[in-house]
Amino acid sequence: MLDKFNVFMSSFEQERMIRVYLPVSYTESGKRYPVLYMHDGQNVFEDEGAIKGVSLGLKDYLDKNRLEIIAVAIDLNPEGEERVNEYCPWVTGATAEKIIGHSSSSGGKGEQYLDFIVNELKPLIDSKYRTLKNQTSMAGISLGGLISTYAVCRYPHIFKRVAAISPGYYRNQEELEVFIRNSDLSGVEKFYMDFGTNEIANDKELNDEFMEMILCIYEILDSKIVDSHFQKIENSEHNYTSFKKRFPTVLAYLYSDI
Repeated sequence: MLDKFNVFMSSFEQERMIRVYLPVSYTESGKRYPVLYMHDGQNVFEDEGAIKGVSLGLKDYLDKNRLEIIAVAIDLNPEGEERVNEYCPWVTGATAEKIIGHSSSSGGKGEQYLDFIVNELKPLIDSKYRTLKNQTSMAGISLGGLISTYAVCRYPHIFKRVAAISPGYYRNQEELEVFIRNSDLSGVEKFYMDFGTNEIANDKELNDEFMEMILCIYEILDSKIVDSHFQKIENSEHNYTSFKKRFPTVLAYLYSDI
């Protein structure tokens, strides 16, 4: 079952579409379920309405495999640079400006976005559905991987299992490295990260540079989290056709005990 409803975001004074997947067993039992929060909500559950028409297809996958979790997806804001603004904790850094070839003031609203999830959305979801309040995870793709990594550092007592798929760390590379080093992640249970060898199409040198930056972040996280995993995906590209193929591996890792 897939619930869809709007929630007012106090931080941005606007409503945002929230999509909630309930497992097949939800109406048949009185049990409570762990919750997975995800970004880019239009692209999570169904191809219909997905940007570029391809999603992770998570609704059908979860139904078929009867994975007993509640999944909550927050739609992205498609206006201008708002996705970049909301998924980046800091304004675009020096590394990103070098890569994109110009200065940029984008980013910096990530903390406000997370405040909405932690202080408004999560309490709503926990009151509306039968959740296990202390079993909360987060997963994100590209810049969604950046904000998910920031979330586990900012709220490690809440988001105990996190996945960053093809994370776009380059936007805040310098700040994120420092932030992770200064974070206590001893209570984090699992962290998954991956990156493809063909994410930056037709530019192997830049793809290798991105891989090095991502591995730098992973090595810091790996030194702080007992159970972490990095996967290099051969020939994988930066699109939802590719993300859809590898997402079952992400779920299998995050929820290996279910």
